[in-house]
Amino acid sequence: MAISSDLIKQLRQKTSAGFTACKEALVETNGDIKAAEDYLRKKGLMDAVKKSSRTAADGLVSCYVSDDLKRASIVEVNSETDFVAKNEKFQSFVNDVTAIALNVDQDEILDTPFKDSGHTVKDELSFLISVIGENLQFKRSQHLSVKNGVIGTYTHNAVVPGSRMGKIGVLVCLENDSSNYDVELAKNFGKKLAMHVAASSPRFLRIDDVTADVIETEKSIAREQAIAVGKADVADKIAMGRVKRFYEETVMLEQLYFEDNKSTVSQVLAKFNQDNNTNFKITAFVRYMLGAE
Repeated sequence: MAISSDLIKQLRQKTSAGFTACKEALVETNGDIKAAEDYLRKKGLMDAVKKSSRTAADGLVSCYVSDDLKRASIVEVNSETDFVAKNEKFQSFVNDVTAIALNVDQDEILDTPFKDSGHTVKDELSFLISVIGENLQFKRSQHLSVKNGVIGTYTHNAVVPGSRMGKIGVLVCLENDSSNYDVELAKNFGKKLAMHVAASSPRFLRIDDVTADVIETEKSIAREQAIAVGKADVADKIAMGRVKRFYEETVMLEQLYFEDNKSTVSQVLAKFNQDNNTNFKITAFVRYMLGAE
């Protein structure tokens, strides 16, 4: 049957697929719009399989925060090129998936319904691959929550000014012992802490989080280096010094705060609490950098 331009236009508006792909789908389904949508999605799945071996090392890290600032999620979705990361369809998909991740664990996301579409996140991703023409991969996600407090967020190199999508994303949980605090003040402080995490890339929150095997590895390296330069008699002392420096470099609360490079994060937190008559504690943080593990 002849496929009218109006019918092709309708399918394009519903699916965002290209003119040629929509015409092909309508020809194959005798002009049935719903069947043509299904055809395009099945074709997208096949395209996704074909493209899955291609490296997807670019993309976006995205953060999403609930209106009350007590729940947040962070997601990384990869593309092959930075050009696609600037694509509005890709950005919209990443934003929607980050909202889904607010209530869904990482290993369940791909099988979760995508909004009210009647298909899954995995189906939508496969379809988007056919529309955009690149390999796209959902890489990882995490969600955090607080009872009393806020979750501070920061996105570095935001793809759009003011958006929560970029190359580095951070969430920081600030818990207070009561609900009596200035929300806006806490939100801004949380953002500052998230900016610190983005800049300083801590591996641990507190010293107690550093495992014994990590500490022993640092000591062992320091001892071997001391022995190699003829300082075996003070090797243990040098090893302890290395551990102290390791804490200062990798433990968030022990790091020098990024804004003044003089006070530690724990000192900055204590001063904030003293100045504002609060009792906030940093209970967790997540930092995603695009392409990192």
